[in-house]
Amino acid sequence: MRFGIVLFTSDRGIRPTAAARAAEERGFASFFVPEHTHIPVKREAAHPSTGDASLPDDRYTRTLDPWVCLAMAAAVTERIELSTAVALPVEHDPITLAKTLASLDHLSGGRVTLGAGFGWNTDELTDHGVPPNKRRTVLREYVEAMRALWTQDEAGYRGEYVSFGPSWAWPKPVQTHIPVLIGAAGTERTFQWIARSGDGWITTPTETDISARLSMLKKIWADAGRSGNPRVVALDFKPDAAKLTQWAAEGVTDVLYGLPDRSEDEVLAYLDRLAAKLAELRLP
Repeated sequence: MRFGIVLFTSDRGIRPTAAARAAEERGFASFFVPEHTHIPVKREAAHPSTGDASLPDDRYTRTLDPWVCLAMAAAVTERIELSTAVALPVEHDPITLAKTLASLDHLSGGRVTLGAGFGWNTDELTDHGVPPNKRRTVLREYVEAMRALWTQDEAGYRGEYVSFGPSWAWPKPVQTHIPVLIGAAGTERTFQWIARSGDGWITTPTETDISARLSMLKKIWADAGRSGNPRVVALDFKPDAAKLTQWAAEGVTDVLYGLPDRSEDEVLAYLDRLAAKLAELRLP
C-alpha cells in the first residue's frame, strides 16, 4: 500500500511546487490535484456532499489549472507520481489534452496518471457543450481517442463526440499505458465503466465503508475478463492501523490524505506529523 497527498489547489496557501517537493522528501508516493474550469453561479446541479447548490469549500471557485500545477511539480521533483483527483477531460479538446498529458509524461520521465471524473457539476459541463446525460459516453470516447494518439504513429478516431482522421502526434508518453483512474461513487455503473475503459477507482470523500464496493468492483473486473486487479485509491482523513490493514487486505493499493488550507509553514508541519504517524503504524 502506498501513501499519497491531495492538494486542493487555489490562489492562496501553499504552492504546488512546495507541496509536491515536500511530499516527495517525506516519502509520499503520489501527488494529486483537482480541476474545475469554473463554477456557474446559477446551476441546478447539487454538490454531492451538501445536497444543494452550496459548496463545502470556496476553493472550488479558486482552483488552479491542474496541468500547469503538475508541470511545475514535475520540475522540482524526481520520483513522485503526478496525478489528478479528479480532472474533467471532457471540458477540454481531446487532441490538445492528449498532447498536454503526453508532454507532461515525456518531460517528467513517465510519472503521469490521469484521475478523471464524469462531472457532478452538470451545469459546468453544459457550458463546455457536453450533454450531461452523455458525459460517461463522452469521457469514454475521449479516453479511447487519447490512447490512440499516445500509442499509434498514425492515429485516427471515429465516435459520436470525437472524430478525427489519421494524424501524427508526438511526443508519445514514456509509459506504454498512462493509467486512467475514475473518481466517482462506487456504483455498479461506475465499476462497469472502469472494467471496460479504466484502470482503477478513486473513492469519493463521503465513502468510508468501502468493503462491499471493493468486492463488487473486483467481481465486475473479473467478469469483464480483465487480468490482475484494478488499482484502488482510497481517500482518508486520519490514519488508523486497523482500517488501513483491512483496506490493504481488501485490495486498496493507495491511500490519499488532503492537505489543510493553511500557510506553507503549517502545511509542512502537517506533512511532518502525517509522515511520522504513518511510519509509527508499521503496516504490513
